[in-house]
Amino acid sequence: MTYPLKTILAGSLLVLLQTPAAVAQQPQAPRALAAPGDSVWVIVNSVKPDKRQQFEKFVNEVFWPAAKKLPQEEQRVFRQTRVLYSGRPEKDGTYEYVFIMDPVVQGQDYDIEHLLQKMYTAERAAAYFKMFEDTLVGEQKWYRMVQSRL
Repeated sequence: MTYPLKTILAGSLLVLLQTPAAVAQQPQAPRALAAPGDSVWVIVNSVKPDKRQQFEKFVNEVFWPAAKKLPQEEQRVFRQTRVLYSGRPEKDGTYEYVFIMDPVVQGQDYDIEHLLQKMYTAERAAAYFKMFEDTLVGEQKWYRMVQSRL
């Protein structure tokens, strides 16, 4: 199954973009990481410097909370994803947000546009997808990895 790179996003975004103090206050449920041989995806999003707040709003206020509307199996896509973000800009001024699907939930759809369509009306899904896409610079960098034995 392939997905257009600009439309891939999923995430256990519960604490993704919150301040370190807020993150420290939230209890974290233990989660299983990929076992040897499992697929892990790493997706790097370059975000325009003036669109960081919009990107974070999309993730924290639009996309993540709506995941609760999905069936339990589809919610695993969110629970099994970690997010990392840079604290300072790249040389070109952009900020990188890295999504690590660890492990990938086989058979599930990670396409953000499709997920939004499941969570919102067609009109709202289209507006939210545009909100997301407007924050990005270029194509996402997408790496399909396999968990090693180490």
